[in-house]
Amino acid sequence: MKAIIILFAILATVIFGLTVYLGPDDLRACRDLPDSTPSCQPVDAIVAISGGDTQSRAREAIDLYKSGWAPKLIFSGAAQDKSGPSNAEAMRDIAIGSGVPSDDIITEDEGETTRQNAENTLNIFVDNEISSVILVTSGYHQRRASLEFNKRSDGLVSVRNHPVPSDRQWSNLWWLTPTGWYLASTEFIKVIAFYMVGTR
Repeated sequence: MKAIIILFAILATVIFGLTVYLGPDDLRACRDLPDSTPSCQPVDAIVAISGGDTQSRAREAIDLYKSGWAPKLIFSGAAQDKSGPSNAEAMRDIAIGSGVPSDDIITEDEGETTRQNAENTLNIFVDNEISSVILVTSGYHQRRASLEFNKRSDGLVSVRNHPVPSDRQWSNLWWLTPTGWYLASTEFIKVIAFYMVGTR
């Protein structure tokens, strides 16, 4: 019986640790709307990168935009199906359909990996004099995405994390599904790889 209790305690610690580590949220202590608190002030742009549940990532970024967190939306992601529009364009269409003016949207449609998302959006940051962003992706992907974006920006851009609270692949109950464990374990391995060699 003692061994079972210890095993459950270890499992609970692993689940909690992975949830917190993989999905950092710098807006966790903020209200729905930005305010004068240093960590809750508006930024120059909101960046959503595609992959996984791309629609949920786009909608979370759009909600932040509509709440006044930034005057610009940046969508990054190449086409999953090369015969169709890019993921960035698909996210742009969702935004326009939600009432966001097209002039407030910038797309980057060549990034096929997290690293390329970060590298390619850096040019957008420079061209548009963007010095602060909120980065939106899925909870399991947030840590690695922030590592890539912070590395490429090299301190020139302040990156705040804000993962999608829940999407089709990831939620607070991710540990109840094989997909959840697969995503958590592979992302954790990729984070280790990042620290070892700087790539995925």
